[in-house]
Amino acid sequence: MDKEVRKFVKELEAAGFETKRTSRGHVRVYRDGQLITTLPGTPSSSRSLKNAMAYLRRAGFRR
Repeated sequence: MDKEVRKFVKELEAAGFETKRTSRGHVRVYRDGQLITTLPGTPSSSRSLKNAMAYLRRAGFRR
């Protein structure tokens, strides 16, 4: 898993989100048992984490 993604996952867990790693290296993010978004294990685009961040902000995550 990418260093930036790993740091982001730790922040999510500290904020009360649940994360699960898939067999393909992606990270699924849940809140109250409901899937919010899926993070790439190694983002190939600079927009991928920013797009995921938008979904998470709508779900109540603040950095």
